[in-house]
Amino acid sequence: MTDGDALNAARRGRWAVAALFFVNGFAIGSWAAQVPSYIRQLGVTEATFGLIVLCLGAGGIVAMSCAGFLMSRLGSRPVALSFGAAAVFTLPLAVSMTNPAAGAVALVVMGAMLGGMDVAMNANAVTVERRLRRPVMSSTHGFWSLGGASGGAAGGFAIEMLGPMAHALLVGAVMAAVLAAAWPRVAGDDRPAPAQGPRRFVLPAAPTIYLIGLIGMICILPEAMMRLWGALFMQQQLHADLGVAGLAFALFAGAMAVTRFGGDGVRRRYGAVATMRGSCLLAGAGLIVAAVSPHIAITLLSFAVAGIGTANLTPIAFSAGGNHEGMASSTGMAVVGTLTYVGVLLAPCASGLIAEAYGLTPVFVATAGLVLLVGVFSSVLSRADFKRA
Repeated sequence: MTDGDALNAARRGRWAVAALFFVNGFAIGSWAAQVPSYIRQLGVTEATFGLIVLCLGAGGIVAMSCAGFLMSRLGSRPVALSFGAAAVFTLPLAVSMTNPAAGAVALVVMGAMLGGMDVAMNANAVTVERRLRRPVMSSTHGFWSLGGASGGAAGGFAIEMLGPMAHALLVGAVMAAVLAAAWPRVAGDDRPAPAQGPRRFVLPAAPTIYLIGLIGMICILPEAMMRLWGALFMQQQLHADLGVAGLAFALFAGAMAVTRFGGDGVRRRYGAVATMRGSCLLAGAGLIVAAVSPHIAITLLSFAVAGIGTANLTPIAFSAGGNHEGMASSTGMAVVGTLTYVGVLLAPCASGLIAEAYGLTPVFVATAGLVLLVGVFSSVLSRADFKRA
């Protein structure tokens, strides 16, 4: 393959991995729209539902560790595509459950498929970055946000018109169609030199990769809180109907998408550390104003501002992990991705207990405080600054 052919293949791979991000985000956004009706379907309180949603994060953590192991042998392409294909069926499976125990099992499966796909597609994006010799992580994550916004915006109205199961089946059909279009164009991984021997996943000794993972854990919290509690917050605190309530996550994710498409250029101009600090300030301020505002319009606008701030948090953390010196990108991504999903695992339980005792306002204020804290330790993310070969 000539250099020109390789570059063209990398460009196709860039759009193909973007499609994988869209599919993953679309599934998450669609799930967020299902949360209020799902709570009623299972007949549980917010605290109990928070415990059930622990299963979503638990499945993701287990699958991410397995994905790191599989990628060390097979590469990111087949792992991402396999998990993605299985994820098509997970929302209909979850929506078909009518009791808490069965719902918990279904969420384990959903978390596992989407989590394994998540870490593998991020590793594939690092591969594309290296072949194109420029950062694409933020804009690639923009397609995740675009998928989340699409799923969230359409989800509430679709559920009202069609019902939860018809909506879930429609979501699966859209996911399958996009995956089929992207499948042949997803970039394969570079083959290791023979002297390297068989690929295997080994936990790295460098402590900084775990600090980056801890930062990633906090960076995912605004997204996790919004998709879990955004619609319910609008209904309970501001008495919005289901269609308007679904706009909370839709506007948050839509603002993330628009910002992420310009995030790579911002990171190249100002650097990863400065971009992270400014983003933390915007995200924290947006969440605090949204949490205390008594007006629907101001709350929705503030959630959009929080989305702008949140946009580059996770992409920078993931890029720093995937480009950590002294380890394969699949290893760095598996560690950071797994630790990030610990946040997804712990957040529902803790936030559900807080919500039941004090309401959802303290949940969003506490999330804002943690995000602001990330700015203090963001210097470790300088590894996300792309250096041309």
